[in-house]
Amino acid sequence: MRVPPYHKKPGWQRFFAGIMCGAVISWCVFLFTYGTFQEKQVIMIREQKERITDLNKQIDIYREDLHKLNEDNKRKLLIQSVDVKLVNAKQYKLSQPDQMNVEENIKDNISDVITKDIESVYRTRELLKRTIENKVYTINDKTYKAKVTELTIYTRLSVEIKISFSE
Repeated sequence: MRVPPYHKKPGWQRFFAGIMCGAVISWCVFLFTYGTFQEKQVIMIREQKERITDLNKQIDIYREDLHKLNEDNKRKLLIQSVDVKLVNAKQYKLSQPDQMNVEENIKDNISDVITKDIESVYRTRELLKRTIENKVYTINDKTYKAKVTELTIYTRLSVEIKISFSE
């Protein structure tokens, strides 16, 4: 048995040459289209990576800003200082040092509200008023009682007080 001699028939030679040329051309087309698609995919992936890193940086910046804002809000929602003012000190002819002594004494009485949150101080504002009003203050051998005329509760607790002679 032997292989028939196809090399002598030009029809078969053209057929096999056409198959080979078609295979080479189709392989080149495949490589070209695959290469262009891959190049597009690589460019798209690179752009997405850059966008992801940019977005992650933005997220980090927003987190830092949010953390700072939360810290600021925590500080703002706490009472940080207490101010006491005598409204009618001139009426009783109190000297400046005596007036400051009374104000400092009242500040010492209510100084425990510093660093407490505003809401809890607001809930106990009546107790705070009673604490100030129930105490008798002695100035130059005279006794005075205090009456809270205004109480402002914010990050700074502001108290305005009128004094009168104790009976």
